[in-house]
Amino acid sequence: MSITTIFEILLAAVVLGLGIWTIAVRETFSATVGFVTYGLLVALIWVRLEAVDVALTEAAIGGGLGGVLLLGAAARLRNADLVAGEAPGKLLRVSAAVLSGLTAAALAGAVLLLPDPAPTLAPTALANSWATSLTNPVTNVLMAFRAMDTMLEKVVLLLAIIGVWSLAPDIAWGGHPGPRHQADPRGILAFLARLLPPVGIVVGIHIFWTGANHPGGAFQGGAILASMWLLVIMAGLIDTPPVSRRWLRFILIAGPSLFLVVGLGGLWFGTAFLSYPPSMAKPLILGIEVAMILTIAATLGLLLAGAPERNAKP
Repeated sequence: MSITTIFEILLAAVVLGLGIWTIAVRETFSATVGFVTYGLLVALIWVRLEAVDVALTEAAIGGGLGGVLLLGAAARLRNADLVAGEAPGKLLRVSAAVLSGLTAAALAGAVLLLPDPAPTLAPTALANSWATSLTNPVTNVLMAFRAMDTMLEKVVLLLAIIGVWSLAPDIAWGGHPGPRHQADPRGILAFLARLLPPVGIVVGIHIFWTGANHPGGAFQGGAILASMWLLVIMAGLIDTPPVSRRWLRFILIAGPSLFLVVGLGGLWFGTAFLSYPPSMAKPLILGIEVAMILTIAATLGLLLAGAPERNAKP
């Protein structure tokens, strides 16, 4: 047995054990830390499977933004007292365990029953990849062969932020999302908020730009930019912008809107919705991704900031 095989077996065992521990542990903070660690280890598994694009997304969302969201929720729940009847009963816990087991069994059965070789459109996508001039096969598929799904994903993000904002009380509508954070100006958080964002912004833009030819893309780059923005907000260096700002709403709709305009242009000048003329495919895709990275960064940051809580007027 090779060292690589031993490493993969140990990694799988650690991930499985960590997943079980995260579910079974009683402390909210410990479960949150376990989940963040789980996400980072899953990203390592995706790297071992040579799916670097997926690994970048998992690390940014599962280990980054998702961890920040869960840590914030855990902090709010830390001092909350459970009211009578709020703790789940034995029947509910057993039912959840049985449902989880059945779901896992169904997924395992579906994987084992796949035909060999599995059906794939990879050869067709590879044979037509020249039309976009993109050498990263993942970006090529996301922006061309399943462009409709990619566009609708951004629409879902937009609907999610509308849903979060709808939770705001009437008096705070149009105001600042979340609380006004205050941190020790000489503490480690403020130090990191001044040190990391310049580097993070450069890394995020690089990951976005290189996504046309190498692992990366707008979602991964946008997640990194959102993380840097949230870090500065959590350190109290800046405040969240009021949701009534027109420039903020323009950024939120920029990605889906440009995607839709280009798609309609495909109907007018091309042969189908979201079809790119080969001579203009790469510039159009890059233009869409520029708008998308702004939309993704703003949407993810505002989703984690929460609903408006403070009126924008003094």
